[in-house]
Amino acid sequence: MGMIVKHNLTAMNSNRMLGITTSSQAKATEKLSSGYKINRAADDAAGLAISEKMRKQIRGLTQASLNAQDGISAVQTADGALNEVHDMVQRLTELTVKAANGTLSESDRSAVQNEVDQLVMEIDRVSTTTKFNETYLLRGSNGGTVGKLSYKLAEAALTSDFSQANGLNAINKATGTIGVAVASNNPNASNITSPGQAGMSDAAQETTQYASKTVGPIGGTVYVLVENTLKADNAPASATKMSVSAVVKDINEQEASNPSTPKIRAFGSMNELTNALKAAYGEDIKAITSFVDSDKSLILRIETFADVNDPIDLSLHVGADSSLDNKIYMNLSMLSSRALCLNGLDVSGDTGDAATAAIDTVAEALQRVSAQRSSLGAIQNRLEHTIANLDNVVENTTAAEASIRDTDMASQMVEYSNNQILAQAGQAMLAQSNQATSGVLSLLQ
Repeated sequence: MGMIVKHNLTAMNSNRMLGITTSSQAKATEKLSSGYKINRAADDAAGLAISEKMRKQIRGLTQASLNAQDGISAVQTADGALNEVHDMVQRLTELTVKAANGTLSESDRSAVQNEVDQLVMEIDRVSTTTKFNETYLLRGSNGGTVGKLSYKLAEAALTSDFSQANGLNAINKATGTIGVAVASNNPNASNITSPGQAGMSDAAQETTQYASKTVGPIGGTVYVLVENTLKADNAPASATKMSVSAVVKDINEQEASNPSTPKIRAFGSMNELTNALKAAYGEDIKAITSFVDSDKSLILRIETFADVNDPIDLSLHVGADSSLDNKIYMNLSMLSSRALCLNGLDVSGDTGDAATAAIDTVAEALQRVSAQRSSLGAIQNRLEHTIANLDNVVENTTAAEASIRDTDMASQMVEYSNNQILAQAGQAMLAQSNQATSGVLSLLQ
């Protein structure tokens, strides 16, 4: 090449080769530090596209597996609630069989009826309150709206009769409750009602006066609560006042022999009164309780049974794609007391006839609960297989994606070490090339 100094071509060549080695070493360092051999599209354009499709599938299937697990949790929540319903229906079986036995008296069956009513109300409460992630599971669907309750049947059955009651509030369409005012015939303890009470016999009027509260008329009947009794003002000194129970009996016997309009039924306690009212409208009335409103008036709060809704259609998306075959559908029926035909379940009376008929009603309710739980169990078993399959696909797809995207650390370390040696050699050669032109100076000496 001759002795030139204007261009140091040897140094230029060494510098170019050192630049190539440095660039290769930088890429190797990036792959080793990131763990990926594709850090940008330029590293492997086709490989990037393939691995991103695999990542989409992996992410989608991982979430699908979680969806299926959430589905199992929802199923277990519903099944846990229905397990309690099952236990309560089994207890109803015991109670109806017990009440059907001829050795029980009417008062015994009344006591059994109290427990029956409480169990029916609890079955209804479980049905209307059980939910998973704010979704009601056992309320069904009303016109496509999950969990919405309506009370049209109760409203139609009660409105005409209850419209006669003083202080009646219209049925609340959101809660299914009605408020009925209780009238007091004796607001002041010192002002006991005078003799001549409607429904009392002459003998009772001669010796006894009583304080009472009334409800109604409801369906042509006035419900009278006898609270206490006193000797009548004009009763002889030797006379003995009648007890509350005796007054109640006297009023009811007089009504039976000489019926009035509206009919009068007397009771010795508020519990007896509300039980009688509930029994008269048992298929629609769930519970009757009392409270004092802001005006200090005594009000009967009457809760009604909700209408039966359609089953809810709960769909679980268990795939990475939008196709419908990636959905698992399951139905959850409304299992309220009305849906199980337990509303108005009656085991009372002086014979066991009503209780005997109730045995078949309870058996049918048990079968409905069993059918729903069986369906839920089958769905849960299916979902467990779904999860196992999804997790297997995720694992194998991840392995395939890793072979495309992940750095082979061993081979990359070999390349890194090789580039490191070449870089050191290139630096040494560049230094030597820069010293080569210094020999020209010897010609000037």
